[in-house]
Order: sequence, then structure tokens, then C-alpha cells
Amino acid sequence: MRPRVSVQDSALRNGIFSLRIDPVRSEDAGLYEARVTYDMEVQSCQVELGVITVTISPPGPVIENEPLLLSCNSSHWARLVETHWFHNGHLVPTSRTFCSLHGALSIPQPAMSDAGSWRCQLRYSDNEIISATYNLQILGFDGPANPMVYAAAGSAAD
Repeated sequence: MRPRVSVQDSALRNGIFSLRIDPVRSEDAGLYEARVTYDMEVQSCQVELGVITVTISPPGPVIENEPLLLSCNSSHWARLVETHWFHNGHLVPTSRTFCSLHGALSIPQPAMSDAGSWRCQLRYSDNEIISATYNLQILGFDGPANPMVYAAAGSAAD
């Protein structure tokens, strides 16, 4: 896993041992065990790392009015019961504009106003609630509905 993994050496003298993974990938999910030996004494602990991902389809830049699908997936073992999506902190109701499908959100015609923070919240059959955020950027024209530019003959126009 190198170079994404580091051990926090500075805290070892105080009995604190930790592992840092940056960035975390989906395949990093699983059970981790740490063992430290000091003067013939062995200390150990186990930690399970769960990973949640938010992906966008099609991949690449999102173009205004071109359909997109935001998907939210987790390594959690229980059955997914409920998915909620939030845009800039506000709950997104299912409508013609936003269609929620088992962990995914379809936006048939994204607008410039759909850019910003999207958070998915997954609730599982064991009542575990997991969430992740995706910052959506949309390429498009953010100006007047009927743009018209006037330029004097012989000058430049942008």
C-alpha cells in the first residue's frame, strides 16, 4: 500500500500507535490488526475499515443538460434499506428532476444550479447510517437566458 500508508511514529513512545491511509481506496476495506512489542509485552488491537464511495457516470466533466448518475456504495455488509440525497445541506425529494434508485441518484437534465455539495446517506438493516459527500461541478453557460453581445465594427468581442 506504499506510499499511501504511514505509521505515526511520534506517538509510539506514549503508547499510541496508528496507521494513516491517504487516499483511501475501495479495496482498502477490511480488518486491520496492529501489534506492538515492547519489553517482551505484546499489545494488539483490531479495527475494521469500512469504505464508502460516491461516483459519477459518465465519468469526466458534467455538461449542463446531459444526463448523469450519482452512485453511492459502501462496503457495509448489511442490507441497504434507505437512501437519502442532500444538495447543499437540503434533502432532495424524488421528482421528475431527481430520481433516486437504490443508492443512486439520476439527474436527467443537470442545470448550473445543481452544482455544489451532494451528500448521500445510506441506512442499513442493522440501523447503521453511513454518508459521503461529492462536490459536483457542471460545465455550462451561467448567464442570461438569451445572451446577446454588441461590439462596434472593427473592435474585438469576447
